Amino acid sequence: MHDVRPPSISVDQFIPAPPAKVWRSLTEPELLARWWAPGDIRPVVGHRFHLQMPGWGSVPCEVLEAEPYERLVYTFNTTWTLTWRLVAEGRGTRLLLEHSGFDLEDQHDRNAFERMGRGWRSTVLPRLADVAAELT
Repeated sequence: MHDVRPPSISVDQFIPAPPAKVWRSLTEPELLARWWAPGDIRPVVGHRFHLQMPGWGSVPCEVLEAEPYERLVYTFNTTWTLTWRLVAEGRGTRLLLEHSGFDLEDQHDRNAFERMGRGWRSTVLPRLADVAAELT
């Protein structure tokens, strides 16, 4: 039997803002709501919160790792994990997202995997970039 990693979505987004502003966009509830979804997020390991996702309702999450300006990891529903890595690049930030935990045997997960890859790249992360770049 060989070990196969579950499929994941990986997105690489350059943001024309320093890591501190990107971090704020990821971890401050009012900023998170501007680019993605309302939720009572806090960058504290063990913090449990909910994101209010259109079409999904209230999604339970829990912070697993929080290294300010570098890395934020939290669960999203009971099976998925979002890993955000911030890497300073010039005057901006390279934001690397890994959305993992998909079960492609499950129709709901397979549909989500197919839709979310496009959504993260074409809509959600560009909106995050806009929010972070506007911060003073």
